[in-house]
Amino acid sequence: MLWMADILVVDHQSCQTGGAVPEAAKGNDKATTSAARKKRTLQDIRDSKTSGEKMVYMSVPDYTSARWAEMAGVDVAVLGDSLAMIAHGHSSTIPATMDMMALHAQAVRRGAPNTFMLGCMPYQSYNTVERALTNATRFMQEGACDAVKPQGGKSQAAILKAMVDAGIPTASHIGMTPHTVAMFGGFKIQGKTADAAMKILEDAFAIQDAGCFMLEFEAVPAKIAAVISKQLQIPTIGIGAGVGTDGQILLCYDLLGVFTDFKPKFTKRYSNLTEVALKGISQYIAEVKAGTFPDDDHSYGVDEKEYDKFVTMVERRKHQ
Repeated sequence: MLWMADILVVDHQSCQTGGAVPEAAKGNDKATTSAARKKRTLQDIRDSKTSGEKMVYMSVPDYTSARWAEMAGVDVAVLGDSLAMIAHGHSSTIPATMDMMALHAQAVRRGAPNTFMLGCMPYQSYNTVERALTNATRFMQEGACDAVKPQGGKSQAAILKAMVDAGIPTASHIGMTPHTVAMFGGFKIQGKTADAAMKILEDAFAIQDAGCFMLEFEAVPAKIAAVISKQLQIPTIGIGAGVGTDGQILLCYDLLGVFTDFKPKFTKRYSNLTEVALKGISQYIAEVKAGTFPDDDHSYGVDEKEYDKFVTMVERRKHQ
């Protein structure tokens, strides 16, 4: 497979440049420079609270998106259980399993070896201390994650503390928590009333008191998230929680327009790769139907003498 990859790379470059690799391409080879990239640390994340650095998190489900994350310079690659939806076609994150997450974690780590990686614990994988420790350990050992993130605040405080006390770097997720979406009656904004906002504040303090290094707000009014974030000593990130958090997270396949089943209000499309993909696939179909692909530039040649010899051998065989 490596041999084939080398052939394809050399062939592509020679087709484009006559065998020479342009200096500009050499200078822009982020895949090479990413090997020298310094991975962000837990302390970097903690320090962002006081340094003012806005940390960039991106949820990546597979090897290729993880490569993009590392090449672009994302601070934290998040292995989100949203992959049950975007990679497996489920309608929610509930069907994500530990086996599914562990498999994808390995792919993401191979794609982003020098990027801090946060594994999101799937539904019911942390509903007891024993299960939480067992499954968090799988993320760290099998998936080579740098930290894990279950969901919940006060109700999960004892479990969060047990994970931290066991030496597992742990974050948590409050506001609209996908694992309890059925109890919310669907994907709904949380913290819209003063009482509801106070509950989120208490959840945030519970997460901090448990020793977690970071928390995520989802679908919380921007002003509410900003006020709560200022009360805390640990950094916060937001998805649909405004600019007042200490960092931001979006799903790679959302922001690039790869996943198009629906678009949350909080997602900004920075590209539309589905349109690009459909255009390319349509052109491929058209060229195959017309018999114009593959052309000589995309086919392998053979020495003419050997070809003539082969044709002669074929003719002889036909008459044996």
